[in-house]
Amino acid sequence: MSRFSDAVRGRLADIGGEPTTGRVAAAVRAEDRLLGDREVLTLAGALRAEFVGAGPLEPLLGSAEVTDVLVNGPGEVWVDAGAGLSRTAIRFPDEATLRRLAQRLTAAAGRRLDDASPYADARLPGGIRLHAVLPPIAPNGTCLSLRLPRRRAFTLDELVAAGTVPPAGADLLAALVAARAAFLVTGGTGTGKTTLLSCLLTLVHPGERLVLVEDSAELGPDHPHVVRLEARPPNVEGAGGVTLHDLVRQALRMRPDRLVVGEVRGSEVSVLLSALNTGHEGGCGTLHANAPADVPARLEALACAAGLSREAVHSQLAAALDIVVHLVREPAGGKRRVAEVCLLRRARDGLVGVVPAISFTPTGEAIPAEGAGALAARLGHRWRPP
Repeated sequence: MSRFSDAVRGRLADIGGEPTTGRVAAAVRAEDRLLGDREVLTLAGALRAEFVGAGPLEPLLGSAEVTDVLVNGPGEVWVDAGAGLSRTAIRFPDEATLRRLAQRLTAAAGRRLDDASPYADARLPGGIRLHAVLPPIAPNGTCLSLRLPRRRAFTLDELVAAGTVPPAGADLLAALVAARAAFLVTGGTGTGKTTLLSCLLTLVHPGERLVLVEDSAELGPDHPHVVRLEARPPNVEGAGGVTLHDLVRQALRMRPDRLVVGEVRGSEVSVLLSALNTGHEGGCGTLHANAPADVPARLEALACAAGLSREAVHSQLAAALDIVVHLVREPAGGKRRVAEVCLLRRARDGLVGVVPAISFTPTGEAIPAEGAGALAARLGHRWRPP
């Protein structure tokens, strides 16, 4: 198949122009005149996907259920369709075919992938997040990680139906948005932080202006007034990069009613905390954290690396952020769900800690905790503890 593919590729190069289905079919027919019409069309579709699409990954990328496609060398393709990772029967003919695909996809995103630059992180024109690593950095073969964007934001009712938001938590999350509380959606990798944040931003009043700052555009709120700012990596000469820190500063000059940082991961945390302390209510974002109790330490580490002292970090944090909404993913079945909502509160020693307000069992039962009353007060009593 690889030799046949190369022969068809050569014919198309001689013809010139875009490799449409008709041109690919004509090249297939010219290469092997013994093939029937059905075989020609089948081969033409597969080869066109290899030349201009995602090759054997094309059906996976077209599935509405798939959120992640992971390729670990030519013989191993995994997908996540909402129930955890599962291995598919898809295989690449050889390492060369997989490498060509990785390089072509990376080039489509305006990035470079070769022996001199053996890894790349980029966003494809359709919004798919791409990460690629070539051998010998990846000794078992080229690795591809593709994260597919949600075609539209989930509604709160849909997340309740899916079990991500417990029924007892839906009113709480809606009240959180209405109260213009500053909050973080936290959790580990693949717990659905971006999905939940997109849903909550959809609840923002249509008259408010959302300014989204992201490393790679993944948030997709269904809202009439959204302004997007996306970071840009430096070019091969190391110039031209635009960081989240730069973009948060620009966002503050764009009259945001809600300043949203898609994922807080670096020095931008210092600018964000400062902004939320100067009248920018309702700011929010996501943060990687294994548990709500880890959030202050995580923010402290990021902000101290940006040059703030520990005392300054906790002083700003106490006034800037109100609430943490924490997501988990169940080991069995991979179900993503809201597990806990907590308050951030400054202790007598000056350090900010996490006060549990309400937790949710895997079956959706709500269990009030120490901070439930304070949470209700912060939300203007738009919500009542169960």
